[in-house]
Formats: sequence, C-alpha cells, structure tokens
Amino acid sequence: MPYVSGRVVHDADAHIMETPTWLRDHADPSVRDRIQPLTLASGNELRQTGDPEEQLRDLEAAFERLRRKHASEAYREVEAEEIMARKNFAATGAFVAEDRGRALDLLGFSSQLVFNTFHNRRLRDWEHSGDLDLAYGAARAHNRGMIEFCVADPRLLATCYVPLADFERAAAMADEALAMGAAALLVASGCPPGHSHSHLALDPVWARAEEARIPVVFHVGGTGDLIDFDYFRNGLPIPADFHGGEENFRSVDYMGIPGPPAQTLATMIFDGVLERFPTLRIGVIEQGAIWVPSWTRQMEAAFEAFARHEERLRSLSMRPTEYVQRQVRFTPYPTEDVGWIIEQSGPDVCMFSSDYPHVEGGRRPVERFEASLGDCDETVRDRFYRDNFVDLMGASAAALTRV
Repeated sequence: MPYVSGRVVHDADAHIMETPTWLRDHADPSVRDRIQPLTLASGNELRQTGDPEEQLRDLEAAFERLRRKHASEAYREVEAEEIMARKNFAATGAFVAEDRGRALDLLGFSSQLVFNTFHNRRLRDWEHSGDLDLAYGAARAHNRGMIEFCVADPRLLATCYVPLADFERAAAMADEALAMGAAALLVASGCPPGHSHSHLALDPVWARAEEARIPVVFHVGGTGDLIDFDYFRNGLPIPADFHGGEENFRSVDYMGIPGPPAQTLATMIFDGVLERFPTLRIGVIEQGAIWVPSWTRQMEAAFEAFARHEERLRSLSMRPTEYVQRQVRFTPYPTEDVGWIIEQSGPDVCMFSSDYPHVEGGRRPVERFEASLGDCDETVRDRFYRDNFVDLMGASAAALTRV
C-alpha cells in the first residue's frame, strides 16, 4: 500500500538530488569549464548511503556504486516500506530519473513539482555577479537538467530558473524555458541586482507565464544570506542543522526565511504586478506560511496608511489580501499549524508539500498536517491536498488529467 491512499494528493515541493557534475554536464561549452562540480564537502547528504569520508575520497566511483545499489533486488524489495525513511541520495528516484515514477507510485502522489537541491544559491549568486553570460548560461544548464529528469514521467513537473538581472535576457530565458516544457518559472525571491521584481521592464516575463498558464515560483535557498552571520557570534558553538552539519537552516536563521518573499510579494502587489496580470499565479515554496496572516494584515495597514498619498495604491482595484487569496499559494512546513493558518487566511492559500527526498520534510508529513487540520471539513482538506495546487499550476495541472 502506498504512503497515501484514498485521496488525491499533489506534492508542491519535491527535489532531485544533483550529482556533482550535473550542472556542468548540461552546460554549453562556453561556460562549462567555469562551473565547478559540487564537492558535497560536509558529506551530510551521503550519510544514509555509507561512510561519508570514504565516499568523498572518490565521488565518481561512489555514485557509480550507488546507482548499482539502487538497481539491486535487495534495495528494491524493501523500498515500499522504506519509501519515507530513505532520504537524500538514498531515496528512490532521488537522482535516477527512471526510478522516480516508481517513487510516486509508492508515495501515492498524483504529481510532484520538482526543484533542484543544491543550486538555488549558486544560481542567485551568479545572477548577482555581474557576469550575465555565466548567469544565463548556468540557468540554461539547470533548465536542461530539470527537463531531462522530469521527462521520465509526466507526473513530474519541472521548474526552470529565470534570472531577472537583465530585462531582455530574462524575457528570452522565459521563452526558452517555456519551449523546453517548463511547468513553472523559478525566480529568486530576493531582489534582483539593480531593480525590483515589479519593474515595468519585467512585465514581459510575467506576461509570458500568464499567457502560458504556468506559475512563477519562489523557493527557499535563493536569497543570499538570510541573516547577518554575526548573530551566531555569541560565544556559543553553532548548533548542527537537520543534517548534522552547518550549511543548512537552524532556529535563528530559520526566522529570516519569510523576509525576502514577504517584501518581494508586497512590492509586486503595491506596484500593480498582480493588478496588471490578474490570472498570473505565484507559488511561495518551502518558505513556510505561518507568517502569512500577520503579513497580510501588515499590508492592509500599509494600504490604509499610504493610499491617500500614493497613486499606485489608489490605482489598485482590490485590497492587498484579495490579491493574495486570488493569486498566491504557499506551502506550510509540517511543523506549522496549517489549521490555524487556514482559519486566519482562508482555505485558498495553503498547499501540501513533502520536500521529498529531503530530511527536512520528515517521515510522516501527512500525519502532521492532518493533526493540525483537526476538524476542518473535507472541502478544506481537498483544497489543501489538491485544489489549490491545481489552481496554481494551471496548464500543467490540466495536462495531468490527460495522463
């Protein structure tokens, strides 16, 4: 029996686990040599696959052994019972594309919106580097790799990165991603270099997404440092993260996660992007949702305080919260009280996500969400597990019904 049964569930946040040379293998020759392989230096993502130190001595040989292990009868005969226990490179379909459909069957999910694991920060940093050839070349390589992985099963929906640093190249990259088969356009939730997401010259990007009926999505990891590192200079040792290392989120920097998407979305709403593109959908993925009720109230307060003095606010046809309810969808963490979020913000904004195959998603995300949904009726549950995702994904969700 799959992990989920008796309910249609779409997974709004899932990942591939990129192998060390994945990005450069998909890059054009003009930039390939400038893209360094991943070192996986901490070894955290390799803990379930063997001794990290031994694997790090020769990653190429380690991944060849791991591919053979994933194809073995011993690995597969127990994968149904271990589908939520195996994480990172140990998980079914984590990096072997032809296995991911089997993982979906074992999970019981009708689809997964698929993101990279290791490259959001790299893509963001290249976008801010001033080297546009490298920024857009790396994004193109990323997008090829994502499409190649997801083409293995039509239930896998690929996210393709669009750097917003250059107006003309951004529009061209959006066109290219759509032509490849992107299910969503991934942009950094932090401000692009030199201008806002709401700059009028980026309207062609949002117009292309709206016309194609696919969403623009933000994902954690692409914003630069979340907080000033001096917050950790406290005379105490830095605690380990989820993986047992230091390169992921801990409690203090976790508190900074909502900042970039909250500021970016508010700016896009106040500057009229969602007014100009009323059917555009935006997904805020793996950045939590517990902050959404207070954030929408803060926008309402800002609207009340400044509407008399700002023409841009008077030009809006709706209140800020109404744009959010119409066009923006969020994935709560399983540790958040999704029932309370829905009570405060309505049933239209939250979506289920598993974070498969990452450790952070946990082994029982449905059970944790169910506990916080409490006595919510089946209509609310259907919106959380299915309908809000379908609304976000537009044309990609419609295509799933023909699979």
